[in-house]
Amino acid sequence: MALFGNKTEGGLMDVIRCDEQEYLVWKWRPKGATLNESKKENAIRYGSSLRVKEGEVAVFVYQQKDGSMQDYIVGPMDETIKTANFPILTSIVGSAFGGSSPFQAEIYFINLSGNVQIKFGIPYFDVFDPRFPDLGVPCVVRGTLTFNLTDYKNFIKLNRLINFELDDFKNQIKDFFIRKAKSVILNIPTDANIPVMQLERKIDEISDFVKSKISAILQEDFGINLKRLDIATIELDKEHEHYQQLKFSTADQQTKNIDELNRIQRKDIEMGVEGKNFTVHQLNQQTDVLKTAAENLGQMSNVNLGGGAGMNPAGMMMGMGIGGAMGNQMGGMMNNINQPQQHMPPPPPVLAFHISLNGQQSGPFNLEQLKQYAQGGQFTKNHHVWKEGMAGWELASNVPDLGTAFSVVPPPPPSI
Repeated sequence: MALFGNKTEGGLMDVIRCDEQEYLVWKWRPKGATLNESKKENAIRYGSSLRVKEGEVAVFVYQQKDGSMQDYIVGPMDETIKTANFPILTSIVGSAFGGSSPFQAEIYFINLSGNVQIKFGIPYFDVFDPRFPDLGVPCVVRGTLTFNLTDYKNFIKLNRLINFELDDFKNQIKDFFIRKAKSVILNIPTDANIPVMQLERKIDEISDFVKSKISAILQEDFGINLKRLDIATIELDKEHEHYQQLKFSTADQQTKNIDELNRIQRKDIEMGVEGKNFTVHQLNQQTDVLKTAAENLGQMSNVNLGGGAGMNPAGMMMGMGIGGAMGNQMGGMMNNINQPQQHMPPPPPVLAFHISLNGQQSGPFNLEQLKQYAQGGQFTKNHHVWKEGMAGWELASNVPDLGTAFSVVPPPPPSI
């Protein structure tokens, strides 16, 4: 049953629509109505039609004694107003006029397709590297956040539509965002494992991290959808004394780490060579022992015959027996060296990675070594690595073969 069945039926008719180009919330008023004429501006006239474009929603707000109620008309729509399209209105309008009685309603158009951009700047605040908790470095952050409306019912519940001003709403969002974003960025060196000295080079990663932490809060508190967060610049105060100290300390620590990696690598190489030549080394040791024994036997074969050289038959027999045993032992050792290892399976392939940090390259290191370095904090996911077969250098966090290297890395030690 039509509420206003015929557009030509008595009185003047209105076309309820929004012709604004840039808006988020817009209140419709009849022609001739002023802000102070609340009853007149909210009175819907006979024969009115409603036009809602694609990407819009029209909200009819009915003020009742037990609170306000709303009908939501999502575009596109271009029809004469009918009770069939307004479930709440159907329950409000009485049957005394055959379903054609007039009614009071505030009508708002909400833009669901438009995006709202806010430029923000977070003034200088101190960020701290967890390795150097006493060196706060001043930092400033600038960028743009973009939001739109998707859950319009939640938006209406959280915000006052009457006398809605977009500039005031944007300022509320901006102030809230700056406060929350500052708190998140303060903890990024610890939570996202990004050193302070690398913040300026990790803009995209930081943008995604901050967005993930704040999106749900903006939806819950303001009813908006944070569509994009684009941090344009992260500036560290390079003239500040703490920045200079942190730069020196970080460079010194990196140099120490590289030196330690190189020292361990050299030690591993030395141990590897000793392992490969262990049999030869063992032969040399036993040869020295046998040589000493042979010299002693030579002395045993001599006997003093009262001022002249002589021979000791017992000594000769003992020397010949021991000499034979020595010869057999030497021969067996030589056979072991020369005999190929026919029954030993080939060793498994060893993953060998080179490491690059600040332009300095070291390696190669095997996976077991890298696990040890990771446990000692000398090797992190932020190091670039390369091994044979890779097209170029990659962050360790992006190389699947290194996944187990960080599985047992302990958390950073507590500050003292």
